[in-house]
Amino acid sequence: MIRQEDVYRIGRLGKPHGVKGEITFMFDDDIFDRTDCDYLILSIDGILVPFFIDEYRFKSEETALVKFEDIDTQERAAELTNTDVFFPRELSDADGTGLSWAATVGFEIIDAGSGKAVGRIASVDDSTVNTLFELEDGTLVPAQDELIRDVDTARRTIEMALPEGLLDIDKAEE
Repeated sequence: MIRQEDVYRIGRLGKPHGVKGEITFMFDDDIFDRTDCDYLILSIDGILVPFFIDEYRFKSEETALVKFEDIDTQERAAELTNTDVFFPRELSDADGTGLSWAATVGFEIIDAGSGKAVGRIASVDDSTVNTLFELEDGTLVPAQDELIRDVDTARRTIEMALPEGLLDIDKAEE
């Protein structure tokens, strides 16, 4: 059984494309193209299920057309519309290119100065030049390479040298 903590979300399936079972895949992370993995994991009724890729081709930098094995009709592909797509963490950790931002969701941030846990990453905002980790409590932490001291994929932690007072900013506004 595939567990939620063993995968991370990389995108969502859109509408069918054509009549032979292809479906649009809007992705945030192209890890499926950079690693040797012949399946993606789909969330079907809350259960994580592997779907083997027959073939795929890129439409743009954020969209691909995917054909899964045993999905041979437009109707079968339509059943997968709006399904979240996940990727196995163990394969992304071993790809040699480093973790993607999407793979860090769920990691715990540790303050290098105090050694204390700051919070768990709920999402990553990389829509601007300054990428931010958004923690589960809503706190925003800059995801800058010069602040990251260590990444432990086994423990799922990121040790960061956080600027003094950074964590007090949100509390001062309340």
